[in-house]
Amino acid sequence: MEETAALLDSLRGVWDEVEVDELTHALQAAARAVDDGADDELVLAAALHDLGHSPLCSGRPDGPGHDRLAQRWLTPRYGPRVGWLAGAHVAAKRYLVATDPHYLAGLSEVSRASLRAQGGAGVDRAWVTHPWWPDALRWAL
Repeated sequence: MEETAALLDSLRGVWDEVEVDELTHALQAAARAVDDGADDELVLAAALHDLGHSPLCSGRPDGPGHDRLAQRWLTPRYGPRVGWLAGAHVAAKRYLVATDPHYLAGLSEVSRASLRAQGGAGVDRAWVTHPWWPDALRWAL
């Protein structure tokens, strides 16, 4: 637990968006999941989905693969579902942009730029056929 708290705290002052740092973003994501009635694993995945941006994970705010870093870090510590859900958040964003015409309009300029770097709109069959996919879409950020 201390390791997770330190990792989460290391997101303070790491900026991926203009409005809030990664720590604030993590807390907002977790709060939205709680408000949505998510279970504990989904709330944890929401809170820690961007931990791949942490300098403690050798991440960078603009670094590619932060979703995979989060999945690799979380899975052995919190189980396959938490890791998978955190790892799915980029695929969920790409999917929602491809399938929901209103979703793109709600993304910030920074998020749109990262979307382009992540491959743009798209549907990855390996993700969308997974039984946890509906949960990944509940809090895609």
